[in-house]
Amino acid sequence: MTTPAEVFHRLLDGVTGRKWDELPLLYAEDAVVVYPFTGARLSGRSQIREHFAAAATRGVDLRAEDVVVHETTDPELVIGEFVYRGRRDGRDIDAPRIFVMRIRDGLIVESRDYGNG
Repeated sequence: MTTPAEVFHRLLDGVTGRKWDELPLLYAEDAVVVYPFTGARLSGRSQIREHFAAAATRGVDLRAEDVVVHETTDPELVIGEFVYRGRRDGRDIDAPRIFVMRIRDGLIVESRDYGNG
């Protein structure tokens, strides 16, 4: 069985490896991703697929550093803390992130992605 921490690491690997076509497969068909600081919300795998397809056209080249995974007493919940460093849209970025993810049957069903930049 895949653990929530393993799914979180697959997500980071997919983003940093620019595996845009594979990333939506980490999410359940009815997954919801919320960006509380911007108010943006993705509902369903099709919107998530569009999100990653857009990233593929934006010149995203990131690495995840300072990765810390917090496992919880809830077997579906994992909290990942890290910093995206690299380039996006032709600019250098240094973007701390915290993802609070609910993972069921090896798929992300809900994620709240907190970050600046």
